[in-house]
Amino acid sequence: MLKEFFGFGGYSRTPEGYFSWQHIAFVTSLMAVMVILAVVLGRRNRHRSDREKTRVLIIAAILIDALELFKIVLLCVRGKDPMGWLTNLPLFLCSIQLITIPLAAFSKGRVREAALDFVFIFGLLGAVLGTYGAGQNYGAYPVLSFDNVVSGLTHSISGFCALYIAIAGMASMKRGNIPITFAIICFFCAAAYVADRLIPYNYMFLMRGDGTPYDIVYDLVGGSPVLYPIIVVAMFLAYIAIFYLIYYLVKKRRHS
Repeated sequence: MLKEFFGFGGYSRTPEGYFSWQHIAFVTSLMAVMVILAVVLGRRNRHRSDREKTRVLIIAAILIDALELFKIVLLCVRGKDPMGWLTNLPLFLCSIQLITIPLAAFSKGRVREAALDFVFIFGLLGAVLGTYGAGQNYGAYPVLSFDNVVSGLTHSISGFCALYIAIAGMASMKRGNIPITFAIICFFCAAAYVADRLIPYNYMFLMRGDGTPYDIVYDLVGGSPVLYPIIVVAMFLAYIAIFYLIYYLVKKRRHS
């Protein structure tokens, strides 16, 4: 068990491969459970009090952070590297939810509104990119391994929270919170870039694609160390703008 699932001493099984049927079957199962739970709980709580709605997010926040903390500790022990946490900081697009989901669950006022909106905007995108698009994981580790199972679970929790927030009617999507959403992503991109240069690492995939869909952009600019990270950050900002635009267009159409 220690070797075959947790990877102590290295996995003896050959990775099934990125976009293998095992990879697709596993992440599709996670996505199906994610959607079903979000729909059932979101519809059940839609007309309940805000306190009752928030209980689901509290459980999700505790679960996602507990899984991530357990992963970091195990990877440090497995790699016999007490500084291994440096490569497991919450500086990927998906791992920002380790902070924003707890903020959505435990904070109040405008901070809570902005956190709810951020999870709503990026949670589902992160879930898809971190499961179907995680070539760096599924190309390196067996599908049913600690690395991929925990990653799949944490990304699925992010997607679940996004769908739950939408279905339960918790997203405010106020225009006044748009600058905060931009500020959050810009702050984390700046922190990720600094960490990438100092450690060095590849947080937010600002250095290279590493087998993910970001490789398309990386190849288009010939691996330019200037253009590539600028375009990646611009894509994040464009995604936020497009998401808000579509949201307001749909809302306007529903009320017309």
